Amino acid sequence: MKLTIMTLFKETIDAMLAYSIVGRAKKNNYIAIEAVDIRPFANNKHLQVDDYPYGGGAGMLMMAQPIYDCYQFIKEKSTASSRRVIYVTPQGKVWNQKMAEEFSKEEEIVVLCGHYEGVDQRVIDEIVTDEISIGDYVLTGGELAALVITDSIIRLIPGVLGKEQSFEEESFSDGLLEYPQYTRPAVFRDRKVPDILLSGNHQKIAAYRKEQAIINTFHKRPDLLELADINKSERHFIDDYIKKHCKKGQDVL
Repeated sequence: MKLTIMTLFKETIDAMLAYSIVGRAKKNNYIAIEAVDIRPFANNKHLQVDDYPYGGGAGMLMMAQPIYDCYQFIKEKSTASSRRVIYVTPQGKVWNQKMAEEFSKEEEIVVLCGHYEGVDQRVIDEIVTDEISIGDYVLTGGELAALVITDSIIRLIPGVLGKEQSFEEESFSDGLLEYPQYTRPAVFRDRKVPDILLSGNHQKIAAYRKEQAIINTFHKRPDLLELADINKSERHFIDDYIKKHCKKGQDVL
């Protein structure tokens, strides 16, 4: 996969891409990833990339031309037969694990980071295929959102995490939050690791972890349970758990 981030703050993106899982994925050639600075593509003496919006209003707007020319530069270097172009914006579709899985199968992805009060709509109409938000709040620029999206995609590429099981058991992989986890020591401040995790019975451990994931989701994100990957017996487990632990008449699901 090839992934390119279009930004006004290339140094910031480069620094973050050099570390941890993303840095290793890049080093081991699981992904070709880079940040491209939009500013050098401005066709004016001062490399200005923003201007006042037509019709008035507070703040400045990123101009279409530098972004478009930057994208054309990326496109001309590419050998990909197709690409998705993401614009990170509070107006976009809210990012989730299913979308990360979908995008991890793409041949090429370009992410556009907005700044100031946003981006001239004409370049969005011209090059963007997907408008994406990471939540219902506003950030100063799109760089942090781009890094969140990038990280969530890259870790799903085969080989990046080493073992496929590493991400298959994480939160949202089956629509549930992850089960609680423990490491040494076996007792911490009089709190013991659950006995079943020390039993060595992998089948019972797997069943226990699925139940704990369901309970965790039930208490923290009950809205997820309706669409989660849950079989009939596990659905009965939820019903029994609700009867035992919830007050009569409580609206849970």
